[in-house]
Amino acid sequence: MSCDQWQAQLDAYLDGELLADQMRSLDTHLRTCPACSSDALARVQFKRAVKTAGLRFAPSPKFRSQVHKQIADKPPRGWRLRWVLATAAIGVLLVAGLVTSYLQRQNLVQQHLYSELADLHVSTLASSNPVDVVSTDRHTVKPWFQGKIPFTFNLPDLQNTDFALFGGRVTYLGQVPGAHLIYQIRKHNISVFIFPEDMVQLGDRAKKERSFSVETWARDGLRYVVVGDASPDDIQKLTALLKSAGQA
Repeated sequence: MSCDQWQAQLDAYLDGELLADQMRSLDTHLRTCPACSSDALARVQFKRAVKTAGLRFAPSPKFRSQVHKQIADKPPRGWRLRWVLATAAIGVLLVAGLVTSYLQRQNLVQQHLYSELADLHVSTLASSNPVDVVSTDRHTVKPWFQGKIPFTFNLPDLQNTDFALFGGRVTYLGQVPGAHLIYQIRKHNISVFIFPEDMVQLGDRAKKERSFSVETWARDGLRYVVVGDASPDDIQKLTALLKSAGQA
């Protein structure tokens, strides 16, 4: 066995942690190897120096009492850690609960608005006078709204399309005034609602409301909502036309 292997066992030898036969073998080697015996002596001296240094200060009974009191007055570290983790977990659950509650309220508000818009679409079409201005000319319908609602908007050019403008009326979502336009395509009526965006909070998304397809988006401070029982493809085509018209 090389000296490196013997020296790897020196600390265990000096602490009496080797097996009996290993102790005897290393003892025999130390008697015949000056290098290993010198290393062993240095380690013994180091251990004695550490032990002596540890005995230079002996705490008084009063000091011991103060330390014990301080330890007793403070909860164990593990307990403090568990308390911190528990507090943090409660905080996370509270925040998560508030966020969930807020999102649920927002969803309920939005669902209520979508339901109202569907009701406006149905009730308007069921009326004997669904529009207040009857015209297929966008240059007639758009000016009619001036002074009746607090914003202006542009209407798309429908030439070479399957859509036809039927007319429009002023409508209210809650107490918010807006424009209600009706377009027709293959015997289907589609409602287009326009409101101030900051007064009608709806997320930009396509959805189904009852049997109606719905598209909504916001641009230039206005919220547009397209509602109808036409195919989703037709709803999307009309949406694209309205988006291309922009705002005045």
